[in-house]
Amino acid sequence: MNPRLAHLLARLYPRGWRDRYGAEFEEHLQTGPGGLRAVADVLWAALHERLIPTPGLAVTPYPSSVIALAKKPSALVPLAMSLTALGAVLVHAAIYGIVHEADEGATAHIWQLLIAGHVPVAMFFAIKWLPRATKPTLVVLALLAGAMLANFAAVFFLT
Repeated sequence: MNPRLAHLLARLYPRGWRDRYGAEFEEHLQTGPGGLRAVADVLWAALHERLIPTPGLAVTPYPSSVIALAKKPSALVPLAMSLTALGAVLVHAAIYGIVHEADEGATAHIWQLLIAGHVPVAMFFAIKWLPRATKPTLVVLALLAGAMLANFAAVFFLT
């Protein structure tokens, strides 16, 4: 195969893959049998590698599991804020019982600040990670939504 065509075909693969295998792959394309079938196979494999990276290869810096993504600060901070707000409501209800008072009190203000601060951090997480690791990001966002719903349910039923 023509060296220029081999180089162009190798450029179709993601950067991490090319850094690891690019020179070897170009050499293989140049020495191996060329033709339309080989070009079609390389096109298909490059598209597949871009859409679904080969598992086990450390070619992408993005986490591929929910646990690895949930350990990122942009996911951990809103989850901690939401759980802290829920804890504040539950502790207040456990200590003072369910009382309907006209003044909201410090616990309600703390809850409001935590929930209001939770939203922009969760939006930052979604904007940063959805394009990079869609499936794990959606699972973490569902976890954050569940924590938010638990907060609203606790406030609804306990106040």
